[in-house]
Amino acid sequence: MKHLKTEIERVRTAFHQALSASATLDALEQMRVTFLGRKGEIAFLMPLLKDLSQEDKREFGPLLNVLKEESETAYFEKREYLQNLAFETLEEQQKDFDVTADKPQKTEGSLHLYTQATQRFEDIFISLGYTIADGPEAETEFYNFEALNIPENHPARDMQDTFFLNLPNLVLRTHTSPVQIRTMLSQKPPLAIASLGRVFRYEATDASHDFMFRQLEGLVVDKNISVSQLLGTIRLFLGKFFEKDDLQVRARPGYFPFVEPGLEVDMSCPFCTTGCSTCSHTRWVEMGGAGLVHPRVLQHGGIDPKEYSGFAFGFGVTRLVMFKYGISDIRLLHSAEVEFLKQF
Repeated sequence: MKHLKTEIERVRTAFHQALSASATLDALEQMRVTFLGRKGEIAFLMPLLKDLSQEDKREFGPLLNVLKEESETAYFEKREYLQNLAFETLEEQQKDFDVTADKPQKTEGSLHLYTQATQRFEDIFISLGYTIADGPEAETEFYNFEALNIPENHPARDMQDTFFLNLPNLVLRTHTSPVQIRTMLSQKPPLAIASLGRVFRYEATDASHDFMFRQLEGLVVDKNISVSQLLGTIRLFLGKFFEKDDLQVRARPGYFPFVEPGLEVDMSCPFCTTGCSTCSHTRWVEMGGAGLVHPRVLQHGGIDPKEYSGFAFGFGVTRLVMFKYGISDIRLLHSAEVEFLKQF
């Protein structure tokens, strides 16, 4: 009987020592198995009651029950404490965690093809000593037409070509050439600028036409400017963009109100040497217009055409991009087709 009482106290003391030492939920679970499990220390004491007298059973039975109940209560309190502690620790570690920062199967964005091409064009012209110039998309009729030697009765002013705004004397620019006039009025020659941007034409949309597209123009004004300098610049620019050192250009007569003489510029096909479907088996591809700046345009820009001359050229950025990357439908460039955009 004295032995049983000693065992009860021993188990109680050992239980509380083990409980105090259990600093993690795993350690606490191991302690529970040792003392409260089906084969634990407390369960081991229960069979000892069968050898006691009825009087001793009435004395020691309640002591064993109290030990078991106290131990279970202390265990559950410690488990709740450790669970709360673990939760608070995790909460502290993740308090600044942004659930939107990482998503499964996320897709990565990239620069649009237009942006990539624009950056490439700017790099080329800056390397040649040009300055990148910009201007408004809503332009006055003077800068968009008159200053560029397009008189009031010129067909380009027809409603079929131009978006006239419901504001006095304003249109959506039909080309980036107004930037040339604004630059000449604000800077003295010599000057060399390149301008890139959106332009607008009143046209039906199909695979090769759109009411909004992008243009690139270059302007150089200095003394003794020649056509050979113009063609050399164009050949250098196109060769760098298409990454063809042996690319050639040729010029044909063409009419543009703001240049005289006006030239239609072709380049040798960058994809073949004997003819292909891209160049319609001619080995030449039409690229844009160019010429020496018309004296009237220089005058509108505040420059004396007797002292200075200049050359200008313009290409469709949209056409250049479609041609280089083999894009057959202009509408893809203005769409949100992810499968198309992912290619670039």
